[in-house]
Amino acid sequence: MPVLFCFGLGFSARALAARLQAPAGARPPGWGIVGTCRSLEKAAACAAKGWDMHVFDGTAPLADPSVLAPATHILVSVPADEDGDAVLRLHGADIAGLPNLKWLGYLSTTGVYGDRGGAWVDETSDLRPTQPRSIRRAAAEAGWLALHRDHGVPVHVFRLAGIYGPGRSQLDSLREGRARRMVKPGQVFCRIHVDDIAAVLQASMARPDPGAIYNVADDEPAPPQDVVAYAADLLGLPLPPETPYDESALTPMQASFYGDNRRVRNGRNKTELGVTLRYPTYREGLRALLSSS
Repeated sequence: MPVLFCFGLGFSARALAARLQAPAGARPPGWGIVGTCRSLEKAAACAAKGWDMHVFDGTAPLADPSVLAPATHILVSVPADEDGDAVLRLHGADIAGLPNLKWLGYLSTTGVYGDRGGAWVDETSDLRPTQPRSIRRAAAEAGWLALHRDHGVPVHVFRLAGIYGPGRSQLDSLREGRARRMVKPGQVFCRIHVDDIAAVLQASMARPDPGAIYNVADDEPAPPQDVVAYAADLLGLPLPPETPYDESALTPMQASFYGDNRRVRNGRNKTELGVTLRYPTYREGLRALLSSS
């Protein structure tokens, strides 16, 4: 039975795990799912789904590193911090020694491309990260790819656009009264539905290509105010008024996102992995979220 070990069973990793896990009693039985959370409380919540959970908060190794031994596939979604990539630092050597490892996926960000003034980028574009978190991600990518180059670990890098999905979309921000339509001329953001992330990861697992890098974004970069307007129309709620961009009205984190402006090509997912996005634009994604809520 294949076993997926997830360092960080967060939003995207849980979508993949649910996709791989067969219903109880199914034949074949599907995948074994092993993962980590930062605390015992979070680990217990995930264990309720039938997943084998362990605590890993990035400050110390796993209490029992031998839990990695059965892994045939590893997904790393733990973000790098000021000290670098904790998984690579604390368990890189363990991972390099795994005898049955067929695939490792590292979840990075399209933020590593930096600001392009709205121009298009693809996986061959040079990296120009400007935000501290993106600089750390670029360094982590290099570390994981070095583990592939130097030790033959089957590393794959996935650069994710802004993630949305159940409970995390403009539908939710409108319902909660948090949505804003701040307009910065020419600004676009790239997005990806969490289910399409899982589909890309699963396709890569079926077609391993160690050392490969994939952009995971939908087909239509769009101004953020357009997405809010579409969500409001779906909900039949009043449209929040447009306000001019004002960095002082944003949190530092929000302002950092507006500091980068780029369009991200996703063609490699289609040509090399054969992926057809279920939600090629935010419109399909928001409609599906509304119908399932």
